[in-house]
Amino acid sequence: MRHGFLVHTFVALATVWVTSVHSQPAHNPPAAGACPAVLDRSFPRLQDDVAQSLCQYAGKVVLVVNTASYCGFTEQYKDLEALDRRYRERGLIVLGFPSNDFGQQEPGDARQIAEFCFNTYGVRFPMFAKSSVAGPQANPLFVDLARRSGSPPAWNFHKYLISRDATTVSAYPSTVRPLDARLVRDIERSLGR
Repeated sequence: MRHGFLVHTFVALATVWVTSVHSQPAHNPPAAGACPAVLDRSFPRLQDDVAQSLCQYAGKVVLVVNTASYCGFTEQYKDLEALDRRYRERGLIVLGFPSNDFGQQEPGDARQIAEFCFNTYGVRFPMFAKSSVAGPQANPLFVDLARRSGSPPAWNFHKYLISRDATTVSAYPSTVRPLDARLVRDIERSLGR
């Protein structure tokens, strides 16, 4: 009985901590009207379903990834978190969008996904509510990213890198791991601008 209480308490505290960390405004909030079109939209946060404007990431290099908890690529969470920690101070932000579009590999609800990400991989980068990222029901961000890059997601852990000025979107398939030399080089090049 006590073990169950401690686990529940830990999960509740972890959720509050993750929520509070990612609800902080960006260090350099965009000036009025400065939000680039690709980021000018809001999505509910995974942990509490509170709408978050992506405009808070204007001026940053943004890596957008569609995620799934039960995929052969799920271990990429670890490297995505490492990327976020390594480059956050220089202006990179990783954004995760859970999706059940490919292989039904994200069947859980928001609470289950949040607990899995935090407890299994220590994910602290912003995660958004589960949505579709492909096909006619795809969320508008992924529709726009696919159009701009010419590469719609074909599976879980497809990655889009949005340049700091939001004029360039590059796509990387699931097989390109987050710490792949090509992706790291492109991130560093974007951060150097």
